[in-house]
Amino acid sequence: MRMKGLAASLGVAAMLGAALFFLAACGPTKPWHATDITGAMPDLTFHMVRASDGLAVSQEDYRGRVVLVYFGYTHCPDVCPATLANLSDVLKRLGRDAEKVRVLFVTVDPDRDTLDVLKPYAQAFGPEVDGLRGSAAQIADVARRYRIAYTVKKSPNYEVTHTSAVFVFDDRGRVRLIATDTNDTPGLTEDVRRVTAGE
Repeated sequence: MRMKGLAASLGVAAMLGAALFFLAACGPTKPWHATDITGAMPDLTFHMVRASDGLAVSQEDYRGRVVLVYFGYTHCPDVCPATLANLSDVLKRLGRDAEKVRVLFVTVDPDRDTLDVLKPYAQAFGPEVDGLRGSAAQIADVARRYRIAYTVKKSPNYEVTHTSAVFVFDDRGRVRLIATDTNDTPGLTEDVRRVTAGE
């Protein structure tokens, strides 16, 4: 009887141990530095012209890469260059993993941001940064899809305002994260690396 009781106790202990293991495995995942918005917005979809080569491109040209999307304009005095500089730092911190990532800088000011203007501006932040330009309708369509607000007033003074947020899409074009502040480049680097790893 004692042996049977001992065996039963050991069996229960083993089952409890296994249950605790699986509960731990199903527990909360490591928190992200940016905000997790998985499934909260549509998959990446756009049709624009890439400044670096003048080609018409869409989301299909970036399948297999993690994509960071940022809306701005080249005449932006502070926020845009600061954000792109932070993303450039993220790319440097990623090392070889940067090959799996592309940053798409979508201009909201296509009248001034011609391809000749946009190309050197984007490339100044790194070879993984692509400037994209579209018609007013194409830009408005993409901005509306991802809830980006922007205005362009040409008179009496030329003034552009826009939402400053970076969206992170995985290699299948699914939205994963949004960062409204990119100053924590080590944290954002960790997030992007996790997305490139398939988390």
